[in-house]
Amino acid sequence: MGEDLIKKLTGKNKSDYEQAAAHLVDDADVDLFKELVAKDNFLFDFIKQNVAQRIFNACNKTNYKNLLKFFNYYSPYYDDVIISVLAKYADEDLTDEILEIFETGSNAQKTYCAKYFSYIQDPLALEYLRENSYSADDSLNANCAATLGMFQDEISYNNAIEKLSFDDDFEKLSAVKFLIMYGNKEALNQIFKAMKNSSMAENIAGEIPYLSDLFELLNNHYEDALLTINYIINGLGEILSPAIVLDFELKEVFDNLISSEPDSKIAAVMLNAQEKFETLTENDEYLFDEDKDTKNEIQNIKKLLSGINKKHFKQLLKEELNEDSYFVYTALDFSDDIFAIRELLKCNNQTIILKTAETLKRLNSLDDTAKTVALVKITDENIKSIIRSL
Repeated sequence: MGEDLIKKLTGKNKSDYEQAAAHLVDDADVDLFKELVAKDNFLFDFIKQNVAQRIFNACNKTNYKNLLKFFNYYSPYYDDVIISVLAKYADEDLTDEILEIFETGSNAQKTYCAKYFSYIQDPLALEYLRENSYSADDSLNANCAATLGMFQDEISYNNAIEKLSFDDDFEKLSAVKFLIMYGNKEALNQIFKAMKNSSMAENIAGEIPYLSDLFELLNNHYEDALLTINYIINGLGEILSPAIVLDFELKEVFDNLISSEPDSKIAAVMLNAQEKFETLTENDEYLFDEDKDTKNEIQNIKKLLSGINKKHFKQLLKEELNEDSYFVYTALDFSDDIFAIRELLKCNNQTIILKTAETLKRLNSLDDTAKTVALVKITDENIKSIIRSL
């Protein structure tokens, strides 16, 4: 019975889908809604949009409260239509009822409640929004943070900014996710700083373009934007989904960078990107589960990057071969300037010294003299052992 109604609700026959939508709302068929939500990953987006519109059309002032019964099954595809209807007919009693659900309900219920208060900005909800903005449920976190952003709640914003300076990288990342959904672009400089001082830089970089797109970042935060792009490239396929190439318009971004006057940072990014996209397309494991659009876009990016002037870009990398550059590790991956690379053995950063020694080994240029220079500044016994064994 449920499967038949799902087919009608998602189908093309107007009489069938209107009847199914009316039944869903009028009879508060929770089981049918549960089945519908369970198919979120199997229905095309346009079908889900059609279903949402059909649910909206079936709602009226006599049946809208039935939507509260669907709160146990959260779907990001139907939360807007459900909450927009409830907000349309909202009164003090409904808001009080939703506040009570927000206080005592399940995570799914609370996620709908958080969305409701983005429409009905009752300050009584602030306590629950703050409480739930760092839960283990990503959808609940996102809705709470977005709604707090609409409230322009300074308490939660300042709390997130403070978390960016914590030593715990998971705390940093949770604060970044909050700030991205909160939506205040003034947090960008603080987020960039957190990214530079985190072992989860790729994770943080993969969030940033949801606050400000890469073109806007390149215009307003040039060097930090290039570093963000570089970390995104590093994370693709392992930490970050390859599908984000479409979300972030990476092909257009790379095209823009290629056509600009290249500097050392662009050179590092483009050489890194070329190697990454060759890796993505040479190993089936990276793209096996991706859809056709993602696979095609990655092939298109690979083709675009195959035309870059590698020799010229490698020559530009010398400027990044210093311990103060955030691109130094990428520069070491691609530079073949032995003299400039050897100079890094004298730097004060032990991790960079190790990477430099490994790079020289790869280039067949790690002699005993270079090892001796490298070991002068090393106090970490593990790093000493690695260098000696190279």
